[in-house]
Amino acid sequence: MKNKLLLLLAAVLVLNSCTNEDSNNSNNYKIENQQSTGSSAYDILSDDTYKSLIIELVYVEGFEPTTTAVNNFKSFLNNRIYKPNGITIESRSIPSPGESPYTTKEIAAIEEDNRTLYNTEDQIAIWMFFADGESEQNDEDSVVLGTAYRNTSFVIYEETIHGYSDSRYEPNRGTLESTVINHEFGHILGLTNLGTPMTEDHEDPEHDKHCDVESCLMYWAAESSANLGNLFNAGTVPELDPKCLADLKANGGK
Repeated sequence: MKNKLLLLLAAVLVLNSCTNEDSNNSNNYKIENQQSTGSSAYDILSDDTYKSLIIELVYVEGFEPTTTAVNNFKSFLNNRIYKPNGITIESRSIPSPGESPYTTKEIAAIEEDNRTLYNTEDQIAIWMFFADGESEQNDEDSVVLGTAYRNTSFVIYEETIHGYSDSRYEPNRGTLESTVINHEFGHILGLTNLGTPMTEDHEDPEHDKHCDVESCLMYWAAESSANLGNLFNAGTVPELDPKCLADLKANGGK
């Protein structure tokens, strides 16, 4: 009887040890996804550590991004990063948090409550949220369309995008969404001078962490309402300029 009790106790201790180890690993991976914007640029761009990338695309009901924007985003990723085991996008909706206008702290709290995918040993995870309200940083001169606020997290203010697209003299919604999504992910890739070193100086002195080339995707106006007129006239999603591309290639990207 004594031996049976000892064996049972040993089994319980082993089970608890495994459970604690799994919990610690999960917490460690969660911490890896809560670092500063741009700090994981090399890990996302290269395949040295992470061989695949998974995107958890979460939107508030009624504010799903267009298929065009999602497809354009995936093409943008495939053109810039090395992930031999592929890029996956998993999409789902959640009810409205009902907190608009949103502070960045509130957006981060929504992520905490709803994010399910974090880095694993060989896969890096991205959180991509489409909000049903506006940013608290909006003012009379411009509105915020998106924000990259952590190393693997960004938000698109989809309700605001709805208000600035698809009407006469406004950009096509898919084009506007694609521009803002790619721009914010450019920040996660460390552009400009935000974790991916510059091969030559091209940071806008008046707008930190943005490119000084007006036609570039990483020009500051691409994440606000200030450039909508130019975007509408062009009718296409801006590309990264040669200087930004050189930075990404030098930091492990394509």
